[in-house]
Amino acid sequence: MRDLSLAGRVALVTGANHGIGAAAARALAAAGATIFLTSHRRPSPFSPAEREEALRSGAGGPVLYEAKKQQPPDVVAAEIISAGGRAACLEADLADRTAAPVLFDACESRLGPADILVNNHAHCEYDTFNPAIVTDEGFGMRLTDASIMNEHYAVNARGTALMMAEFAKRHIRRSAAWGRIINVSTDAADAHAGAVSYAASKHAMESYSRSAAHELAPYGITVNIVAPGPVQTGWLGPEDEAAIAKRTPLGRVGRPEDIAGVIAFLVSEEARWLTGQLVYAGGGWKWHS
Repeated sequence: MRDLSLAGRVALVTGANHGIGAAAARALAAAGATIFLTSHRRPSPFSPAEREEALRSGAGGPVLYEAKKQQPPDVVAAEIISAGGRAACLEADLADRTAAPVLFDACESRLGPADILVNNHAHCEYDTFNPAIVTDEGFGMRLTDASIMNEHYAVNARGTALMMAEFAKRHIRRSAAWGRIINVSTDAADAHAGAVSYAASKHAMESYSRSAAHELAPYGITVNIVAPGPVQTGWLGPEDEAAIAKRTPLGRVGRPEDIAGVIAFLVSEEARWLTGQLVYAGGGWKWHS
């Protein structure tokens, strides 16, 4: 009999106020897990009126994506609770090196110790080595420098690693025998022109993940990576979405729920023999061997 139930498990999900993180929180809750959500909202370059209009129109692009990112995590927590689940939330900036213990303390005091950690929150700005393509249009494109490198590494690599370290420390201290860590990466298999610091920081996160899989296996913790292909979380405009769908063998862009389903499987008992793996979920957008 297939065992996808997460009854009695507590999951801490980062970046859970919108997109893939919110979908993962809902999927794990539907499987029976209790959910602790966290996210961080940076100051928005768009006014509240601009964001409201983007939400009304539903047209993908920078303003709609920013509007979705500004949703507080308690909205998703309330959805889970109204559906009969248990959830709590706390906003925190994973660039803050003290955030991890604060989040795990809050999770434990309100819901219980975390059995599952989903590291989905990420920092992403477009940057480049090529001065000729620097622009303020659209999502913008900055010339890469130490500041933008540090911003990406602080969240995507260091923040994820510190969350894993805190999870493992507490898991071992309470002599737990079952744990799951899922880290959400990117589909940049080799390079990511135009988002060089984002891609590099995600690859550093993948290296941390594989090391953690090796070191934490004796404690019953599996660590796996999910690399999504193009997923419509509000950032794709209609033309871009249509072009990607045309080039994708399964005929559409990804939805947050597509990635959430993979995460739900990887944290289930069915995936007990998987660790240290990167699962590419992109509808055939790219092929991995």
